[in-house]
Amino acid sequence: MATAPDIRHHPATLAQLPIPVWYLLRIEGLAVAAVAAVLYARTGASWWLFPALWLVPDLSMLGYLASPCRGARVYNAFHTYTLPVVLGLSGWFLHARGLAPFALIWINHIAVDRLLGYGLKYSNGFGWTHLGVKGRDAARV
Repeated sequence: MATAPDIRHHPATLAQLPIPVWYLLRIEGLAVAAVAAVLYARTGASWWLFPALWLVPDLSMLGYLASPCRGARVYNAFHTYTLPVVLGLSGWFLHARGLAPFALIWINHIAVDRLLGYGLKYSNGFGWTHLGVKGRDAARV
């Protein structure tokens, strides 16, 4: 089974993204978060549901209790747009409109994470993301 390369040994680490890329990724997160919130408002779902479920995708961090590699895989699975988009489209095509608010909350969560600079994780550790190295890991780069 092929494994992902260890980016600590890569000559150009992701410690710092070029400033224009940094801004573009954050603006993209802001735009997606705003669109998801506006669409959520149009669903007519109760606003108490939004904060009540907003942190649910972060439960995927529990995968780090098993190992950094497993944690990164679980976290990344719940922090890509693929699953919430599939959930939303499934609701649309199956005429289960009640799924849309859940998908939009999930999308908003991911977008706000990107806005704040939290990206998909590498197996090196929680701080190693596709948007750069964060926290204690940044000091080691």
